[in-house]
Amino acid sequence: MSSAPHTTVDLHTFLCRLREAPAVLVSVHEARGSVPRGVGAWMAVFDREVVGTIGGGHLEWDAMRRARELLARRAVEAVVQSVTLGPSLGQCCGGAVTLGYEPVDARHAPALERRLAAVRTPVALFGGGHVGRAIVQALAPLPFALTWIDSRDEVFPDPLPFGVQAEHSAPVQAAVADLAAGSHVLVMSFSHAEDLDIVAACLDRVRTRDDLGFIGLIGSRTKWATFRHRLGDRGFDEASLARVTCPIGLPGITGKEPAVIAAAVAAQLLLVESGAPAGSPMPA
Repeated sequence: MSSAPHTTVDLHTFLCRLREAPAVLVSVHEARGSVPRGVGAWMAVFDREVVGTIGGGHLEWDAMRRARELLARRAVEAVVQSVTLGPSLGQCCGGAVTLGYEPVDARHAPALERRLAAVRTPVALFGGGHVGRAIVQALAPLPFALTWIDSRDEVFPDPLPFGVQAEHSAPVQAAVADLAAGSHVLVMSFSHAEDLDIVAACLDRVRTRDDLGFIGLIGSRTKWATFRHRLGDRGFDEASLARVTCPIGLPGITGKEPAVIAAAVAAQLLLVESGAPAGSPMPA
């Protein structure tokens, strides 16, 4: 299994705790064969708390024990350990990892923040309704930098989920011009007219700059048939229209409940990030 970036919440929690007490940062330096997490995975081990994970199981339990031994000895030098994931650990992955144990305290916080902050793909979500809220909750812990946009300023919850940026835009489609390059776009406003204008603005940007990623529109196939006709009237050709995915959500996941749609959309975006087509089945 490959490593995914830690959540923004994990890093924030780690740095806040580090200002109060020392820790040992356990990181995966090398990974060979089948392993629970890949290079870059980390956990911060405090005297009575652990933030993050290197994959669980006996590997993690043993790493926590070793890290706390270093804490108890007030060690200052980093330590490296090679581990084979075999029967002696009660794990049959068959791979091997090299773990680094790094004693850290508040003095190291700025450098750790720079080092551990993951590069996150920007996602712009247009729409603050029930489905929009569910998708924000689903995407917030994942490796995405989420901007939540609506023409109604009062729709955003207070507080926002950690790491999510909210933006009021009227007209709402004006926000498309300022999206970060490479942004994935999810469109689900309270109005079909707004949805149409947002999609048109996205396709205009694709036509002029071609720097947006996945463009997903909530709705039925009937809605998309109507939108295709109206977007065609605005001068968009078949190649442009093919950039839009409607309905959104990984095929095969059914249900119209907001949480179900959110799970399907989150899975779809993760699949896009893996390099597979958005409509492909999940890899085995």
